[in-house]
Formats: sequence, structure tokens, C-alpha cells
Amino acid sequence: MSRLLDGKAVSKILKEEIREEIVQWKEKGVQPKLAVILVGDDPASVVYARSKQKVCEGIGMAFELFTMPSATPEAEILATIEKLNNDQNVHGIMIELPLPKGIRKETVMAAVRPDKDVDGVHPINRGYILSGEEGLFPATPQSCIELLLRSGVEIAGKHVVIVGRGETVGKPLVFLILKHNATVTICHSKTPDLGAFTRQADILIAAVGRAKLIKKEMVKAGAIVVDAGINEIPGGICGDVDFEAVQDVAELISPVPGGVGSLTTALIMRNVLKGIVLQGGVR
Repeated sequence: MSRLLDGKAVSKILKEEIREEIVQWKEKGVQPKLAVILVGDDPASVVYARSKQKVCEGIGMAFELFTMPSATPEAEILATIEKLNNDQNVHGIMIELPLPKGIRKETVMAAVRPDKDVDGVHPINRGYILSGEEGLFPATPQSCIELLLRSGVEIAGKHVVIVGRGETVGKPLVFLILKHNATVTICHSKTPDLGAFTRQADILIAAVGRAKLIKKEMVKAGAIVVDAGINEIPGGICGDVDFEAVQDVAELISPVPGGVGSLTTALIMRNVLKGIVLQGGVR
């Protein structure tokens, strides 16, 4: 039986570290602040926005939510972003997704200043991931790495197999984990005989968005399995890994929920603090 990669425990540690850093910024006269733009009334987006507000309140970070009707013209959304870009008291900007039909996601996301883009999706930040320079990077790939490192897993020299090539997790994760000197293989929906690759993994990361895709026979004994998937199924949610079966062979495994997803909000808050430095704040 494998041991758990406990995202909730790691998240608690991260939040305490962030809380202490916020105190230090306040002592320097800086109140870290996150601004979230919510267009429309998508129920999940409303929940996520309120969740971020609650976390901010718990760690001492200022928070402001900008709500707009779904019929809001794109130009008005862009004007709000530009106002926040120029507000020196705002250090991080998030756009809750999905946006209503008729609003161009790429245009809106690219309007956020790169050094305030706490989602890490601006083309400039994507370029920094490739070049190895410092920028703001997506929370979920960071969560995978943070969960491993905080659990005492040595990444350097390991063969990491990533299943999924999505823009928000799989692709950025390749380059972020290369920085830790792993050997990386990336698989996807067109990969023939997926199990032939996943069985080679010392560290297997699933981020493809297909419920319980990774079966027991696809994982070598003693592997470390990180499940970055989240899928709705009757009665709740599950990851991309058949958790109950795979935990019989894995050394370490992250649950869903309670694994990777538990860290993402904290890492968004850490991006806010990193943004302060990138914006010219004194470390």
C-alpha cells in the first residue's frame, strides 16, 4: 500500500510561509493585493472567486472582486484590466474562466501585465518558462513540483513521464521540471501503447483530463504517481489515475481531491508576492 502525497498538509505549510512574507511586506509599507475579474455568473467561477477571497483574508492579503454582467462588452473588460495594470496598489490580476461567449479569451488574458499575470498564461510568461528566466508561472504545474519536493522526493536524475500536453499543465510542466534536472517523456492522446511509456516512469504525472485513465498495470512497482486531473463522475470527482488500484503498486500517490489541487490557490498567492518583486518591489 502506497503512502499519500498530502496536498492539504503541504498547502497549510505554504500558507503559513506566505502569511509571514506578507507581514514582512507590510513592514516595508506594501500591502499585497490580488484583484479578480468575474464576468458573468458561472456557478463554479463564483465559488472559485469567493474561495480565493477567503484564502486572502486568512493570510492577510488584500482582495478585490470586480463582477461584470455576462453582456459586458469586451472593451469594458479590457478597460478594467488596463486600470488594474496601472494601479500600483494591485500586485496580481486574475480573470476567472470561462468567459461568456463573444469575449475573446486570448485577447483578455494577454491584456494583463505579465508581471501581474498570476495565472501565468501571458505569452511573455510562457516564453520565460521556455527560456528559464524568472516570470509568473501557472499554479497547477508548480503544484505538482511543490508537492514532490515538499514530500522529500528527489527529482534530479529521475525519469518523469507526463501524460497530457495541455497548455495549462502538460506543456509548462515539461520545462519547469526540466529545471530540476529530470529526464522527461511527454505522452498524449495520440501516443500508441501508452502503458509502454508510463511503466518506465520513476515519477508519473497524469494531467490529461480522462477519468481513471491510468490503470494499475500501467505503473511500475515503486513509482511515484502525481494525479493532476480532475473529472466529474456520478457522486463526485476523481482524477486521471485509478487511485484504489494504483495505490497497491505505487510508492507515493496523490489523491483527488486532497492532492495537487489543494496547493493551487496558495501558489497563486505566492505568485502575487513574486509579482511585487518583478514590479520593482524591494525583496
